[in-house]
Amino acid sequence: MKNDIIVMAHGGGGMLTRKLIDELLVVELDNPILATLDDGACLSVPEQDLVMTTDSYVVEPLFFPGGDIGKLAVCGTINDLAMQGAEPRYLSLGLILEEGLPIRSLEKIIKSLAQACRDVGVSVVTGDTKVVQHHGRAGKPSGMFINTTGLGVRVPNVNVSVSNASPGDAVIITGPIGDHGIAVMNAREKLRLESGLISDVAPLWGMTRSLLEAVPALQCLRDPTRGGCAASLCDIALASSCSIRIRERDLPVRDEVSGACSLLGLDPLEVANEGKALVVCPGAKAELAITTLRGTPAGAEARIIGEIVEGPSGLVILETRAGGERVVTIPLGESLPRIC
Repeated sequence: MKNDIIVMAHGGGGMLTRKLIDELLVVELDNPILATLDDGACLSVPEQDLVMTTDSYVVEPLFFPGGDIGKLAVCGTINDLAMQGAEPRYLSLGLILEEGLPIRSLEKIIKSLAQACRDVGVSVVTGDTKVVQHHGRAGKPSGMFINTTGLGVRVPNVNVSVSNASPGDAVIITGPIGDHGIAVMNAREKLRLESGLISDVAPLWGMTRSLLEAVPALQCLRDPTRGGCAASLCDIALASSCSIRIRERDLPVRDEVSGACSLLGLDPLEVANEGKALVVCPGAKAELAITTLRGTPAGAEARIIGEIVEGPSGLVILETRAGGERVVTIPLGESLPRIC
């Protein structure tokens, strides 16, 4: 890896492409399946109930407090599998690199990505690398984009679709909301908000596995990423043909996030998260779910924030601290672009 930056030839399929794969990707992501370097991975998965997900990551900046695009890509895909009750097994990794990206930055991202895989026991088994010209505005550093596809095995007899909620179920959030979106925005826009806030990006499979073992009667799981809790709650209410009532006083929001949202005119419910989950379970199992979640690092600050109720399909009501009510709606667009 004598080059200091990514050049177009790194994506040309020749010697530089091979060196990039052999000297960085294979070294950091080494496993017997990937080592064959075929155009596809031949996998042996004896279980029948498989879950597949795919996602693309375009976060800017590439590095932010608490993580980077590599860790984000792995955790985001693992979490999508976990929210279907599936144990993550394999990932594909597609890299689109802009010409001029420093090799040192790419190495740091791949190392972070590989560590996130090791933390969960997931293998990257196939992938692809492309290089494109840098089309950013003058003075803007070159970047990269990542696409990942994940394959997992669903826990037997588990169905946690967003369409399963029913009146009487409890709604739980596994920790404070909005950390990721505000941390990334602060870094991207150089707002210089005096805060130690870091992104919550983290894999959720360990927490989810413990929860499924303790409360197999879970109704729904959803990680509130783009669109935040607002979009996810509305999705659950609409898919389940019910209404949801949540309480503002019970929503965990860090002071730094609350302050930044007040300053910028944002709603914490609409800010992205990358290490939190919304959990819907029978009301009678809510305390057991909370106890189980708080026994895991990712769920240590879990809270019950509301209930599923009879009412119009898709309606989400927030009971405010002042004693009033307001309707929570799906955000029209992205108030904070390129957050994940």
